[in-house]
Amino acid sequence: MHSPQDPSQHPALLLFQKLLAPAPSGREAGVADPVRRRLDELGYAHETDPAGNVLVRLPGQDPQAPLTCYAAHMDEIGMVVTAIEADGCLRVDRSGGLFPWKLGEGPVTILGDREEVVGVLSMGSTHTARAGERSVTWEDVRILTGLSPDALKAAGVRPGSTAVPVRERRGPVLFGPAEDPLVAAWTFDDRMGVVALLRFLERLRDEERQPQSPTLVAFTVHEEGGGQGAKILADRERPTVFIAVDGCPIPPGAPLLLDGRPGIWSKDRLGHYDQGLVRDLMAAAERAGTALQPVVYSGAASDASLLWYAGGAHRVACFGHVRENSHGYEVARLAVFDHVVDTLVAYACPG
Repeated sequence: MHSPQDPSQHPALLLFQKLLAPAPSGREAGVADPVRRRLDELGYAHETDPAGNVLVRLPGQDPQAPLTCYAAHMDEIGMVVTAIEADGCLRVDRSGGLFPWKLGEGPVTILGDREEVVGVLSMGSTHTARAGERSVTWEDVRILTGLSPDALKAAGVRPGSTAVPVRERRGPVLFGPAEDPLVAAWTFDDRMGVVALLRFLERLRDEERQPQSPTLVAFTVHEEGGGQGAKILADRERPTVFIAVDGCPIPPGAPLLLDGRPGIWSKDRLGHYDQGLVRDLMAAAERAGTALQPVVYSGAASDASLLWYAGGAHRVACFGHVRENSHGYEVARLAVFDHVVDTLVAYACPG
């Protein structure tokens, strides 16, 4: 495990900061481009399929073993423009599982077809009767642009354009005890899964290790909108085992702690994960010197369960960093990011 003197120089955070370009669903190039550059630096051949998934193929020690796919999605939650008003203000709705109370007011980047435009998210004045009793919905939200509809059109801003918080609002921020800090950012979901898979590949290269099974490492698109990238990938590649590397949120009552141990999904709203695979990953974590915290969700789904529900793989699992404030300014224990990579290596290369 890497333990730098300065936590801000932790390799997971340095790599995470290279992936903070806007990447809402359907517009993942801001993450895909640095992923490909990092794969080039590591010396891995890679390909990009027609859907936009970035793929690395690794031979297995046992060429006859079933194909295993490890996947992390590149897209993020955001807003989608629904209308442009006469004064240049934008009406918006959510893209993925974003709610306006998670954002507050502040600057956002709108991704036009030709240019990026900066605007400010607005939820109206509090100088109204009983303002403090209101619950904010997307109908109350607009983006102030200061531009005319013609200027927005020239930038390629239109219904269907997407918007996300500006880079300066994203973090990361370290806090808590210096020897075992917490780290926060707008959102880790799922750039930290992408970081984990890139670090996993780096470990395999540096330690000259080969996975037991033929392996596909996939950086997928459009998970937040329904797992389309993973479904397309699985339909073509037909993996037997599909493991999503994604965060584990902490809804009320969930038995998860921010103590450095990753979490593992046992069931979500689409069904049970493969319990044999859950046990194998938990055993791999123990071999790696950590442990996985199992959890059941009633209101969540992952790339793994979405494609399993569609019949895309025989056995599925999902595990990763435990995070507070899911789909918002998320918080995790810095040590958890190393433990996710350690578990991946121990599972993929049991020898």
